[in-house]
This record gives sequence, C-alpha cells and structure tokens, in this order.
Amino acid sequence: MPRSRPARLERTSTRRARFRIPSVLAGLVAASLVLSGCLSALIPDTAPRPTTSKAPDVDGVPAELLPYYEQTLDWEACADFDCTTVRAPLDWADPTKGDIELSLIRSRAEATDEPIGSLLMNPGGPGVSGVAYVRDAVQLAVGDAVRAQFDTVGFDPRGVGESTAVTCLDAPEMDAYLYDIPADPRGTEAWSDELRERNRDFADACEANSDGILPYITTDNAARDLDLMRAVLGDTELNYLGYSYGTFLGATYAKLFPEKVGRLVFDGAVDPAIPGEDIGTTQAIGFESALRAYMASCLADDECPFRGSVDDAMADLGTLLASVDRDPLPNADGRMLGADTLMTAIIRPLYSQGTWPYLTTALTDVLEGDPTFAFLLADDYNSRVDGVYVDNQTEAFTTYNCMDYPLEATEDDRAEAEALLAAEAPTIAPFWGGSDPCEVWPYPATGVREPIAADGAAPIVVVGTTNDPATPYEWSVSLAEQLSSGVLVTRVGEGHTGYNKGNDCVDTAVETYLLEGTAPEDDLRCE
Repeated sequence: MPRSRPARLERTSTRRARFRIPSVLAGLVAASLVLSGCLSALIPDTAPRPTTSKAPDVDGVPAELLPYYEQTLDWEACADFDCTTVRAPLDWADPTKGDIELSLIRSRAEATDEPIGSLLMNPGGPGVSGVAYVRDAVQLAVGDAVRAQFDTVGFDPRGVGESTAVTCLDAPEMDAYLYDIPADPRGTEAWSDELRERNRDFADACEANSDGILPYITTDNAARDLDLMRAVLGDTELNYLGYSYGTFLGATYAKLFPEKVGRLVFDGAVDPAIPGEDIGTTQAIGFESALRAYMASCLADDECPFRGSVDDAMADLGTLLASVDRDPLPNADGRMLGADTLMTAIIRPLYSQGTWPYLTTALTDVLEGDPTFAFLLADDYNSRVDGVYVDNQTEAFTTYNCMDYPLEATEDDRAEAEALLAAEAPTIAPFWGGSDPCEVWPYPATGVREPIAADGAAPIVVVGTTNDPATPYEWSVSLAEQLSSGVLVTRVGEGHTGYNKGNDCVDTAVETYLLEGTAPEDDLRCE
C-alpha cells in the first residue's frame, strides 16, 4: 500500500504473484496466491497453434454499443497461451468519447476441445495484472480440474498493466513517493502537510501522464468491460473467479447484469456497502490479528527474535517500529528504512502463513541493524525489482480507490476510527494513518457504497477465510448475506483467500460448482 496508508482498499490478492523477485524470496511465489508477475513482452511461438473463436453474444445490446460487442477477436500465440486485445469505450455512458484497449490472455482447456466455456479471472488489487497472473501462475490461479475443462482467461482491467494504463511517475520519483522519510515528526501538522504535498504531486503526475483516462477508471466501467469480454468470447453467461478486489468487481457485474450471471466464485470478499474509512480500519485490525497469530507461531521457534508472551512480543515489535521511526536504518542503495517501509515489509508476508519465516528473517536482521531483507519484502510488495517498477499497481490501485470511494468521513468518524484502531490494533495503529491521496485527486469519486443483492442471479459462491488480514472474514459473511443468491463457504485458517490453498473441502466445493453447476450447501465450514 502507499506509504501513508490511506483508508482505502488493500492492494491484494494483491499484491501480487512474484516470479521476478530475487531468488532469496522465491518461496513467496509457491506459498502465496497474492500474485502479480512481470509485464515483460510476450514472445510468439514459431509455430502458432490454431485458435478458436465463437460468435459474439449480442443479445439485448443497444445499437450504439453493437460495434464493440460485434468485435471478432484476433488471437495470437504468445508462448504457451493465446493473447488478444478487445476494444472498449472509454466512457460507457458516452461511447463517442473514444476507445481504450483491454489485454486478454487465454490458457486453453487442457483436456477437451469443447470446453465448458471461458472462465474469466481477476486476482485482485485493484491493479493486479490478470494477464501476468495467468501467464506466470495459471496453476495457482485455478486448480487442475478446472483448467482441464475451462478456457482460463486472464485480463488486465482498464487502467492496468497491458491494457490502456494509468501512468504517473518514473522510477526515481516513485522511489521518493513510496520510500522517502518525511522531514517532520510523525503526527505533526507539518508532517501531514508534507505528505499531502507528496500526494498532490503524485496526483498531478497521474493526470498529466494518463491521457485523460483517470475519471473513467472505475469498477462500474470495469464491470461493463467484463460483460463485453464475456460477449466477444462467445459466452452467453459469465463464468468468473474473483479474488479480493476481484470480488467487488464481480459483485458489481452481478448488480449490473444479473441475467448474465453464470458460475461466479468470489474468494476473499470485499463488502461493497462499507465506506473507505471503515475499510482501512477493519484491515488494520485484520493485520494486527494476523500479526498476533504470526507471533504465536514465531515464539514456538528457537530462531524467533522475540521472547515472552505474544503481548510481550507485540510490545517489542512496537518498540522496534518506533525506533526505526526515530532513527532510520541505511540500506546499501542509499534508501533509509523507516517505520512506514518496515510496516510494508511486515504486511507482505502476512498474506500467507507459508511466508511467515520471511518475516522472522526480516525482523531478526532489522534488530541487528540490517534492513536489506526488509527492503526486499517491501520492494516485492511495491513491484520494484532492481530499481525498476515492473507494473503500475500503485497507480491503478490509487486511481480505482479514489474514483470508487466517496470521501464521506466526518471528523467524528475519523476520531472514532482512530480510537478503535488504538484499542484493537495498538501495534499497527501508530503507523497506519496519514494523508489520503484521494483528498487531492483531480476528480471526485463516482462510485457508491451500498449493499449488492443482484436479484435474479444464479447462485454465487463466496469463500471467506477466518483470519484473512487483507479482506477480513466478516466482509465475506456480509457479501454472502447481501447477495440474494449468495452461498458462503468458510475456510478456517490463516492467510488471504481460501481456494487452491491446500484445503480439500474448499477446493471441492468451488470446483464442483464451477464444473457441474452444483452449489455447495450454504454456510459450509471447512476446517
């Protein structure tokens, strides 16, 4: 997340599948479903496989949108996949304003020439590349049985990656935005002013360098793009697997097009009804809970740098954060490790229990005065490799959130949130707040925060994990209750998202639904 940690959605599934990270972090890839992959050029095969296309579904499409829905896809071989682009209107409310491009990648059904259909998938964010996710980690995106029977289709939503993308800062400027330590003491008015000016410079750069697309980078528009992709792929209904933010995108689709809902699975749900202030507060409490679970595990290991009870260890971690806030640690590349970057490094491994050992390594090293590994974790979180930002997740993440979440919090709301944070997330709370980039965004939000019922939709399966830090379990419960056809599946455990994470009960429930159309029993609990 941006260093000032605005009260907006966590970049998840964000944050990312990482097949381009240093070898010391390679285990993060296998352990985490939070993937993003690099955006390097795709290299066509020398002998392209024949491609297949079905006629677009144009049933009920208004005349002014037929030129988009009647597109014929031009698939090209790209390594072991098929790739194409789809033309979409910049503004769905006024198609005369121009077009954007959406990038798609297809992993063909492995066991049949007559797949059930296309399974579109979104790994989260907002801002994670679905193209990179499928290209680099399709086996983590969906299970073997699903890949055998569906064409798995990844896409970059508008504003993201290889689609028409938001562009803001160059690499040195992004380094300054994400890593520079404010000159003024935390919590002072001058500190807030400095962060606000930094956010203003970022927003101005996004406006100057993004060719007028910022006001149209919204989840509502992205959901309409999703229907366009469904149609040009030749599917009469949408089959979809969305992780984290991808659940909000999918729920928005179901609200707009309930009659087109096929088999939808939402994993690690976002509650569409709660405001941005509550999103940030609930996430902070979720990460505090995950951090306590990590500490309990760490203390049972002789290699743990902490001692005593979990409360003792959390207090010591708070002391460490305060220490680097006062006296940042120099990194070999000249950057300084302060509390904000250390918090980013702490959050990154909390997405998956399998990556907790990396947090132990980073904290042990920082306690010894070495920030190297902490910077590796923070850089991985921020998609930074060898000084280069390999995607535009920060830019897209900020744009979507600023356009989706109205700034409605009052002073009383903020005071209440701060009090709740101090009580429920005392270790994280001092380093969570700051200036919100959306306060200086050049366009007002157009999104609304409201429950989504999607009346008339086919069953929608919602998977929630009980100690998910990024999308807390109560959000999945809430979304499943809001949806008129929602079916909740609970994974009891740690980490972000639940499907294809080693729980046979969850995997069977999801895959039976996707493959056979048979929804699991509501409130299925998978230990």
